[in-house]
Amino acid sequence: MPKLEKMSHWFEPIAEHLGPAYLRYSFTKGTVQEVDFLVDALGLSAGDRVLDVGCGPGRHANELARRGMVVHGVDISQRFVDLAIEGAPPGATFERLDARSLPFRAEFDAAVCLCQGAFGLMTAEGENQAVLTGIAAALKPGGQLALSAFSSYFVVKYHESATFDAAAGVSHERTEVRDQDGRAIEVDLWTACFTPGELGLMCAQAGLAVLDVWSVEPGDYRRSPPSVETPEFLVIACCR
Repeated sequence: MPKLEKMSHWFEPIAEHLGPAYLRYSFTKGTVQEVDFLVDALGLSAGDRVLDVGCGPGRHANELARRGMVVHGVDISQRFVDLAIEGAPPGATFERLDARSLPFRAEFDAAVCLCQGAFGLMTAEGENQAVLTGIAAALKPGGQLALSAFSSYFVVKYHESATFDAAAGVSHERTEVRDQDGRAIEVDLWTACFTPGELGLMCAQAGLAVLDVWSVEPGDYRRSPPSVETPEFLVIACCR
């Protein structure tokens, strides 16, 4: 696979600035509850091979590995990959890869792509579909995916500080982020947003059969029907 350029995505400089301070954000504090839910929802057991796409600093991958799964995390940010490796237990490995061009073929029993780690931060036309197609190719037949995605309904109803491009389905926010020493910079954040119907169509195009779609929020994954009241949808899909 061709070597990635030093910076090849708009999120990388933000991740470089944040470093370990990323894990101070409240949305990262529910890792154990989320993994508890995912292990049950995906029927995971010790020894299963799991791909974590857009793994960030490795919080889900490392928690899964602590439970006996063999996990490989990929992220476009070398800074986040380095942090994930620092905290990795046995069974967890990491590398820098672009989720738009995953090289794996029928290697994994399950995959997770959570918290806009890759899917959703790819906002150009066709990029999120490329992520899904790559994940589907990485799964063994019958392998399952857990994918979280920002809800268009929630963004339109509640995100007063952001602007929503209804044609593109992308939310844009200008905000401040601080590194571990408290140094602040202003950044632009773009996040693709979806309805359950859109997610179903995209999964079908990638060769994935949707089993469930639930309304969730960070640290509170549950089997709740889709609604406008939670920021994310969680899709459980199976490789055909």
